[in-house]
Amino acid sequence: MSTWGRTISLAKRGVQSYIMHRPLSVSFEVTYSCNASCKHCHLGGFIKDEERAAAQRFGEICAEIKPVVAQISGGEPLIRKDLEQIVSAMRRVNRAPYIVLTTNAIMLSKKRHQSLIDAGVDQFSVSLDYPDERHDEFRGSKGLFARICNLVKELNTGNGKCITLSCVVQKDNFRELIKIAELSQSWGVRVNFSTYTWLRTNDRNYVLDADDLLEFKAIVRQLLALKNQQHNFFASAYTFNRMIRFYENGGIPDCKAADKFYIVNPDGRFSPCGLIIKRYDSLAEMKKNFKANNSCTECNTSIRSNCEKPIPAMIRDSIGSL
Repeated sequence: MSTWGRTISLAKRGVQSYIMHRPLSVSFEVTYSCNASCKHCHLGGFIKDEERAAAQRFGEICAEIKPVVAQISGGEPLIRKDLEQIVSAMRRVNRAPYIVLTTNAIMLSKKRHQSLIDAGVDQFSVSLDYPDERHDEFRGSKGLFARICNLVKELNTGNGKCITLSCVVQKDNFRELIKIAELSQSWGVRVNFSTYTWLRTNDRNYVLDADDLLEFKAIVRQLLALKNQQHNFFASAYTFNRMIRFYENGGIPDCKAADKFYIVNPDGRFSPCGLIIKRYDSLAEMKKNFKANNSCTECNTSIRSNCEKPIPAMIRDSIGSL
């Protein structure tokens, strides 16, 4: 199937998902174990005897819920030796879902990158929060920035859309966003920006305050001007404006967790999002007990922001990211 044929197939599933109230994006957190120790995250370290669903089970769940986008994450998903089998089980040949692998890149190699592409991964989302070695300290892994520099250049063989740098915007790095965007351009890859949330660690020291917001708004204007020149941003004007609104108001109401997006845990059970640690044995149970009573406003994660876009913004941003 051609690229446009696949795009049409994904768009068709997206329309069906809206009409039939199916999820637009589901994050398959295939392990909670992680080889980094990120300052903004509650995970880290290896979990002994972790209960993990088999690859085929993830494939069965994916076929049942029919997401447009399946994000494979963790923890660090590359820790799982059967990751290629998980991807293959989830991917229907030349059709939806669009599979995104989120990784810190510590274990990513050229060989593993190719084997995962062969299995069905469409995009690698590589975490990058600073344009220099400060990224090492933030992620708790010495030499990680240099590794990402070398690895991205090695893996990017002309298809820059296969790799997206993913930056979590917070108080200590928002002044570096222009440099990160320029770095992505020099590497020939895309870049995405998401909002820091305190729900993982209960640490509000990384939240932008009122003075920061004045400066951040000016930086956003520069980023949007740069986006018009570079055309390699996944984040859109809608994304940035929602980010500003989140920090101004201290939250975003009307969360669609357990409806337009949700989580599949390592054991195959369901959670409404990655920040609320509640697990349900079935979708019906989750929708009954969580969706109907959800009043949470305290995050603006990338999966939420993108899944809650109005239809015109979703279409416009999807076309712009092709």
